Amino acid sequence: MNGIQNFSPVWFKKYDAEAEKIRSVLRDKVKDIQHIGSTAIPGMIAKPIIDMAVLTDEIDDIDYFVERLKPLGYTYKPDMSSAERIFFRKGDPVEYHLSIACPEHEFWNRQIIFRDYLIAHPEFIQEYNSLKEKNLAATPAEDLDDLSRSKVYNQGKTDFVRKILELYIAEHTLNCYYG
Repeated sequence: MNGIQNFSPVWFKKYDAEAEKIRSVLRDKVKDIQHIGSTAIPGMIAKPIIDMAVLTDEIDDIDYFVERLKPLGYTYKPDMSSAERIFFRKGDPVEYHLSIACPEHEFWNRQIIFRDYLIAHPEFIQEYNSLKEKNLAATPAEDLDDLSRSKVYNQGKTDFVRKILELYIAEHTLNCYYG
């Protein structure tokens, strides 16, 4: 697959074009669609895979999404899906990740909060970039072809993600009291 690359504004253009295609096939099921993950954060190094999330009312009818997204080239990945999201990939090599989520689960909120907090607090971007480079160096060679599935690469980021989410909660809790 793809290695880590420096941020590129092209990623926003790729997201915009793909989001329109997704909206056109999912129509009124789309409550919102967002560019998430590292490619959505200026200054962030990333796998050059555009991560997108669609918010919908419910995700129980997986076949509905599979049938409509297949003509766009998306492949449903049950092994990468969870109770919180239906997961798809597109491309060979993979260019797009698409998560379909609903409001009853926290997946959507976590993704948006993490992205928005880093954009609003760019002082954390270099820390996250350094962590990703460190994790990449520790990743076994057999995992380098698909970092999205690498336990070593991804688990190494868990504490940082948790820290950012906790900072967001603390900041917003204080704003409730002192805002």
